[in-house]
Amino acid sequence: MSFTLDINAVAPDFERPATDGGIYTLRRFSEAPYLVVFFTCNHCPYVIGSDEVTRQTAEKYKPKGVVFVGINSNSENTYREDDFDHMVARMKKHNFPWVYLRDQSQEVARAYGALRTPHFYVFNPERKLVYTGRGVDNPMDASRITVNDLDRALDELTSGKAISVPRTNPIGCNVKWEGRDAHWMPPEACDLIR
Repeated sequence: MSFTLDINAVAPDFERPATDGGIYTLRRFSEAPYLVVFFTCNHCPYVIGSDEVTRQTAEKYKPKGVVFVGINSNSENTYREDDFDHMVARMKKHNFPWVYLRDQSQEVARAYGALRTPHFYVFNPERKLVYTGRGVDNPMDASRITVNDLDRALDELTSGKAISVPRTNPIGCNVKWEGRDAHWMPPEACDLIR
């Protein structure tokens, strides 16, 4: 068994507060034909460098029924700017087209097997995983992007095609785990990110 979700795995449920003041569960997105859950944060240069590309993808596929949910699971004790107040401020400043949830307990990150920020998970109408991994091949510098894996997966999914590359290595900062697990990563996860 791998650390991160396997292809065809069912999306783990969650119940988390959002920057818009709501509490969101997986069921709140049940009317969306397709769902992208991605682990992100406020400080990581890979997130900051690719946020506008992620925005473009989210806006491009919204008319096709794709909904994006961002989740910040990083320990605020590692980076204070990853706390909830900074999340609210960031969403107010950038107005990203996704719901932004706080996973302070990190239980959601563990359930999904989040490895990096950003790390994307794409689910079909049955909420089975069809793609997991990176968004683009150069998330720190949008001018150097040559491959947009997330866009390709969503294009194939919304067109009724098989996902040609269902799994890639996420590129980004390590998830910042709390306390004694601050630098924890299971051995099987290391093979995924080399």
